[in-house]
Amino acid sequence: MSHQSMKFSKLQRVLHWVMAIGILAMLFIGVGMMSTIDRAYLVLVGIHKQLGIAILVLALLRLIVRWRSGAPSLPASMSEPMKLAARLSHVAFYALMIAMPLLGWSMLSAADYPVTLAGMRLPSIVPPNAELHSILWSAHRFLAFCLFALFLLHFAAALLHAWVRRDGVFETMTFGRRGGR
Repeated sequence: MSHQSMKFSKLQRVLHWVMAIGILAMLFIGVGMMSTIDRAYLVLVGIHKQLGIAILVLALLRLIVRWRSGAPSLPASMSEPMKLAARLSHVAFYALMIAMPLLGWSMLSAADYPVTLAGMRLPSIVPPNAELHSILWSAHRFLAFCLFALFLLHFAAALLHAWVRRDGVFETMTFGRRGGR
């Protein structure tokens, strides 16, 4: 695992930005699903399920790539509490990027609704159970709020590093020339 580069690998940066867009879309689609009862609901649910499975696959791929490629070192100028917050927020992101789709899939399985990917029905991961569906729905909804809060915190930290601290942390995830790779 190499921690010496000045930037995340190109693949890591592509996965980061694709997933950022996907996760933000998921959050807004989820809000749209909860605020409509017309035909758009079924369309939104279909998109939400497909995108959720895609995010799960991408999150697992991202974990593998992160394990193999490592990450740039944080600047020495960052305090230890800031470094700890950065590490913990990344752990929380990975946990949520994996837990949220699994909760959604479990919730749909508990309601005996199909989850399909590329036209293929995926297996149920829990048995049909109305009470379990209700619990999973509540957990999925709660964690969606947590994910949105973490997203906002991450965005604020990115802006802090880009505009205030100007310590190179923001550039490790961008596609500009600065910092190599």
